[in-house]
Amino acid sequence: MSSRTYAYLSNYAVYSAMAVFTVAFIAYSMEMAFSVKNVEGQKKTDFDFARTENSGRLGSLMTLLAFLLLTGGVAFRALSAHRVPWGNMYEFSITGAWALSGGFLFGIIKYRLRWLGVPVTFVSLLTLGTAVTVLYRPSAPLVPALKSTWLAIHVSAAIISGGVFLLANAVAGTYLILDTIESKGPRPAWAAKIPSLEALDQLSYRLVAFVFPLWTFAVIAGAIWAESAWGRYWGWDPKETWAFITWVAYAAYLHARVTIGWRGRRAAWLCLFAGSTFLFNYVYVNIWGTGRHTYSGL
Repeated sequence: MSSRTYAYLSNYAVYSAMAVFTVAFIAYSMEMAFSVKNVEGQKKTDFDFARTENSGRLGSLMTLLAFLLLTGGVAFRALSAHRVPWGNMYEFSITGAWALSGGFLFGIIKYRLRWLGVPVTFVSLLTLGTAVTVLYRPSAPLVPALKSTWLAIHVSAAIISGGVFLLANAVAGTYLILDTIESKGPRPAWAAKIPSLEALDQLSYRLVAFVFPLWTFAVIAGAIWAESAWGRYWGWDPKETWAFITWVAYAAYLHARVTIGWRGRRAAWLCLFAGSTFLFNYVYVNIWGTGRHTYSGL
């Protein structure tokens, strides 16, 4: 098939993934709504509980289908461009949504994270919607600085790290919301299925601890690539600087937990702060920043 055909297939796969994510979002929302009815309603029939479970399973199935469609979208984009599909913000965004949904599916199996379905599918839809409406650029050859095997190594590590960081931030944000609610009284019905505050606190820590070495590798790989491309390992380019700030912030989070025993709200806020530095680098520096790392194409 021609490059144009592969490009069309990639676009169709991404649009299809958006449609399926929408179904998943509705299904997860229905699961939450039915859970409220089951807890608060006067008549708690087996049918009500079955409908709740079926809605959640449908959401998970649709998330898996959307993940597979995004896999095709990313792969077809690579075939259309004859390179790895991470040369601009559009490609980074669709791959980031793929990594986020893949990490979430793993979390469903390993940690029973289905209760995060609503925010994860919403963020995935927001990312893909922004990608196709604002960030989209046709397949094109890479700029000279990106023509390196380090593109696949460095950027893939950054994408996977970003997806897991976002999951950890979602868990930390959930912790803060529920902690505020529980300080005023019992949990509302919609939060009945969400794990305890202690479990959320531990899960956020585990996710960050799991992916932090990969982010460290991504920063080091970027420095090695910079030396190959520009003749220097580090130049305090805005993107380099903010990648380092993100590393320091997450290192501080892990250090605070391990050495001085930070738990609960302080740890959750620090996790969210670290995540905000990653998002600032991804959004602001890529679009409005200056420097050698500006490859958004905008």
